[in-house]
Amino acid sequence: MAKVLRTDNSRFEHLQDFDFEPHYLEIQDKEFGSLRMHYLDEGDTAAPVIVCLHGQATWSYSYRNMIPVFVASGYRVIAPDFIGFGRSDKLQDDSDYSFAKHIQWLTEALTALEITDATGFFFDWGGYFGLPIAAANSSIFSRLVLVNTTLPRAAGIINALWVAGWRKYILKGPVFPIGEMVDKMTDTDLSAQERMALDAPFPDESYKAGPRSFPMLIPATTLNPATKANRAAWAQLAGWTKPAVTFVSERLSKRGFSPKEFYRQIPGTAGQAHQTFAGAGFFIIEDCPELLAASTLRFIQSSTV
Repeated sequence: MAKVLRTDNSRFEHLQDFDFEPHYLEIQDKEFGSLRMHYLDEGDTAAPVIVCLHGQATWSYSYRNMIPVFVASGYRVIAPDFIGFGRSDKLQDDSDYSFAKHIQWLTEALTALEITDATGFFFDWGGYFGLPIAAANSSIFSRLVLVNTTLPRAAGIINALWVAGWRKYILKGPVFPIGEMVDKMTDTDLSAQERMALDAPFPDESYKAGPRSFPMLIPATTLNPATKANRAAWAQLAGWTKPAVTFVSERLSKRGFSPKEFYRQIPGTAGQAHQTFAGAGFFIIEDCPELLAASTLRFIQSSTV
């Protein structure tokens, strides 16, 4: 059985703007046994739920500035850390992770928490995993907020070249500086404390197999095992008539993350207040979290029956 690593709790003490109580689920995996998944659970447990899914190399810390806004407006926020990230357990080898495994683990977590009719806030890889879950489990989400994300499905040579370049960037060095990477992909400068918090889950490189595995999980060609499943999920989304809105960094909307593919595929995007955000990099949730939270609340209120 693969070795499971668990980051010591001391790494998460005294993080800036992050005094949320940790919660844990035990996820049962046939190959790896019991895996502990961390999640934040803030707000009234009887309130409408917003599920916030994080992106590459980050964790629920990314939502530190949005959670208080949602809770103050009367919502409950669930923000899990994917297996291999944050305070969740970490598998030691890149090959221990797969696209299907992440979807399986996350589905099990949301099912165990009895999440239904939630708003899904999907940033980056949050959409990669969240969209297939939404497509396959119609009762979990009642609306979707799609933020600098897509559903990768080996969509041509340009996509394949981009994936190859990203793999080279992530895997090229012996050290993967996560806080530094996020800082470089924002338009605002992160503080030393914020960079430290982003690095907190990973005491050394042996803990980073999860983030390092992500580039290899993206379907660049039809040979990738995730391609068939993701294309099937994409086809299912053609039947998604519930509300779905896109929030995209202005620069990214013009290259690589155009929301137009969602408009063509997902009927629920019709008539929604889609937005592009100027002055925001890829990690838009670091650049303008309060604006995103406010736009999300307006979307929820406008689409509530």
